[in-house]
Parts: sequence; C-alpha cells; structure tokens
Amino acid sequence: MTDKPTLAQLAEQLGARLCLAPGADPGLVPSGLNTLQDASDSQVSFLASASYRRFLAGTRACAVLLTEELAAECPVSALVVDDPYYAFARATTLYDTAPRSAPGVHPSAAVHADAEVEVSACVGPGAVIEAGARIGANAIVGANCVVGEGSEIGARTRLHAGVIIYHGCSIGRDCVVHSHTVIGADGFGFAPHGGQWIKIHQLGGVEIGDEVEVGACTCIDRGALGNTVIGRGVKIDNQVQIAHNVRIGDYSAIAACSAIAGSATIGNRCTLAGGTGVVGHVTVADGSHVTARTLVTKSIDSAGSYSSGTPFSDSRSWRRNAVRFGQLDEMTRRLKGLEKRLETLAAERDRPAEKE
Repeated sequence: MTDKPTLAQLAEQLGARLCLAPGADPGLVPSGLNTLQDASDSQVSFLASASYRRFLAGTRACAVLLTEELAAECPVSALVVDDPYYAFARATTLYDTAPRSAPGVHPSAAVHADAEVEVSACVGPGAVIEAGARIGANAIVGANCVVGEGSEIGARTRLHAGVIIYHGCSIGRDCVVHSHTVIGADGFGFAPHGGQWIKIHQLGGVEIGDEVEVGACTCIDRGALGNTVIGRGVKIDNQVQIAHNVRIGDYSAIAACSAIAGSATIGNRCTLAGGTGVVGHVTVADGSHVTARTLVTKSIDSAGSYSSGTPFSDSRSWRRNAVRFGQLDEMTRRLKGLEKRLETLAAERDRPAEKE
C-alpha cells in the first residue's frame, strides 16, 4: 500500500481508541508493523499474549495495539482495542508489501483458445491455461502455474508461482494458493490382484470454497468418485496431505505436516494442530480441536479437545517408559487377578462364622 495512514487514521480504521503519549503526534505516519522487542519509533506493535507483557515497558514502538487493562502500562501511545490480535491482523492489510500484479496475459503464457480469461485477470510468464478453463475477474495466475482442462479459478483468487491445478477442479473466490501446491492429483487408489496393484482411475475432482488459503507444497487429491471438498474459509498450512474424497467443513484450520486419509470428514470450525494424522473413513465432529502429533484412529462424536501420543522426556526416562508400554497388557492382567483375589479374601473375611 502506497498511501499509509497517520496514527489517528489508523486508530479510526481499526476502531481503536488512541491514547497519545506526551508529545506524540497523531499526524505521524507509521512506516509499518513489528514486534514489541524490535519495533522502531516509526513502527506500530501489538500485545496479544500475556507472555509478551514483559517487553511492553521497553518497547520503542510509536504505538501499541493492546487492551484497556494494559493501557496504563504502555510507555508510548496506545491503540486500545478489545482484541489486539484481530486488530493486528487487520492492520497487516494496510502495510502489505506483496507486489501488485497488473491485468493481462504475459506473452510467454500459453492460453488455449477455448479457455476464458477475464480481462481484469493476470496470467504470469510461463503459465499454462488449458482448454475449457476459466479464470475469474481480478484473479492472478502466477508464473509457471498450470490450470488444467475445465478447471475454474474464482474472482480475486491468487495462485502463486508454480501452483498446479489438474483438470476438473474448481477454486472459489478470494482464495490464496501458495507455491508448489498441487490440487487434483490422483488419490492413492489401487486394487490388489494377482500379486499386483491395479490402478483405480480417479473420476472425481476437487471443489474448494470461497476465502480458502492453502499453504506451500500441500497436496489435495481428487476424488475417486465424487469430489474432494474443502469448505468456505478453510485455512490449510504448508506440506499438508489431503487424500481423495476428504470433506473439510467451513472455517476449519489445519496446521503443517498433517495428513488426512481418504474419505475422512472434518467438521466445521475444527482445528488440527501440526503433524496430526486422521485415518480414513472417520468423522470429526464440528468444533473439535486436535493437538499436535495426535493420531485420530476413530470418529470423534462431540466437540472438545483431543490428544494422543506421549510428551517428550530425557532419553533415558523415555526408553524405560517405552519398555513399560510393552508390559502394560501383562501388568493389566496381573492387576485384575490381584483385584479378584482381594475380592475373594474380603468375601471370606466378611462371611459369618459357622456355628459349632
């Protein structure tokens, strides 16, 4: 953005109450955003986590986004809001440094005669738009992207350089797909026969809703029959694997290196933390939150927080505990035997003495 707001204008745009420090100028034009520790006196910062409160007193920022309860502690101008992290997110839009792309098709791009590209769209160098593909208004197809036959890219959606969209896929409006992501590759479908694997051709596609962001190097496979479906507002991190016919509900978020096996269903507003695995054909209920490195092996029927695995420890302790994991079954049987023996002894103790 070329025309940055003044401090007073920034407060107005963010719905913040501006509390000026002594001698501060509301007409100052902040140059950008930075952390409390690293901000210069021309930058705005924010305080959204209590763990960073210790850095507030020493900040050099020209202003800090924070809550009312912390305003009195702020040594510089304060931008008082209810939710500093949300306000920070909105502020990043004003200081975005990403290059702007001009409409038009680069001379080195290959656009099939049967493709439709809106005049306001941008198609970068080396991009390929195949037959029947449609590129919406103000969409951006970056350098060396491929949009396969019959696929559709919605208005204002951006494909960063090197994204591959196979045939028969649709991506909604206002989406972002980062570099080297592949959408619509074949799902892992093979039938065993005579000691060989016979390919099951994947006959579906991928359907992605509006306002979805997909990180770099992520793979979303096409459906075997019917489509793999990603709902509205879903956020997917880098290096995530989404297998064929997975369905992900609206506004869910999936962190890096997670993997979701075929035909699993993730509900609305779920979160899967980094490295989560979900086996095939299970359902995760709306509002479920799965912690890092958890393996979901059966359906989750109600909202809540779910975890698996063991926390790290020093290697010597971990090895001892790993041995004990293997002993749990035997220990359980022995414990049940002891409990049964104790019940027998208690019953004998409490039995009335026979009359002589």
